[in-house]
Formats: sequence, C-alpha cells, structure tokens
Amino acid sequence: MPSLQERLAAILRDVLPVEEEPDGGLTVRHNGTFASLRVVNIVEGLDLVSLTQVLAWDLPLTKKIGDLVAQHARNTNFGSVTVVEKVSAKAVQRNSGKSASKTVDVMLRYNFPGAGLTDDALRTLILLVLDSGAQMRGTLTT
Repeated sequence: MPSLQERLAAILRDVLPVEEEPDGGLTVRHNGTFASLRVVNIVEGLDLVSLTQVLAWDLPLTKKIGDLVAQHARNTNFGSVTVVEKVSAKAVQRNSGKSASKTVDVMLRYNFPGAGLTDDALRTLILLVLDSGAQMRGTLTT
C-alpha cells in the first residue's frame, strides 16, 4: 500500500505539474502560485497533509494590500492567510540605510488529516485549496 505522500504525488500528477523534492516534499504550480505539500505524522494513525501556497511575493506594504489580506484572512474557508514582511534590499541600497520601503510575501497555509480520504476526495480538496489561493492572488496582484 502506497504511503500518503506517494498517493499525493500520484493523484496530483494527473492534473498539475509536480516536482518531488529531495526531502520528500512535493512542489506544485497552479495559476501563478506555487505550493509545497508534505505529510506530517503527528501520532500513530494521524498523518496531516501540510499545504503552504505562496500567493504573491514582493508586494509593496500598502494600506490597500493590508486591507485585502485581512479580508482574505477573514473570508477563507481553507486554512489561514499569512504575511511575511521584509525590507527590500534595493530599497536599503537606494536609501543608503535610511528608512526603507517594506514589501510582503503572502501565503496560504492549510493542514488537514489525509488518511481515510479517497484519491478523488483528496485531489478535490487540494485543488479547492489551491484554487482559493489562486483567486486570492488575482485580487492581490491586480
């Protein structure tokens, strides 16, 4: 019987480009986003699928972006939306160490138990999550 990680690779390969990483994780690309999927064993009999989808990167930290991210965080049905703030290296060089502009990367994270789901149910759930993230990306990058 294949492991949950092996099942993920097989069922997603039918519908998405899948890269198997050296550490066992999977990287998939969907509508301008990319995501990492890993199986994490919590205790015997409980394997979680951990999905982290990068929705957008290097967005300027503006009120509009902050408001959109907050709206998506409130309204998402799948997981949580997170923001990673960073200072642009170009901005630091441009400003010679003065206050630099900040940018953000936006991610969607979702963890769920994978055991007991049929291949079709597992694929459908992952595609729903990835599509939700791609729709969020659309509003953040337009």
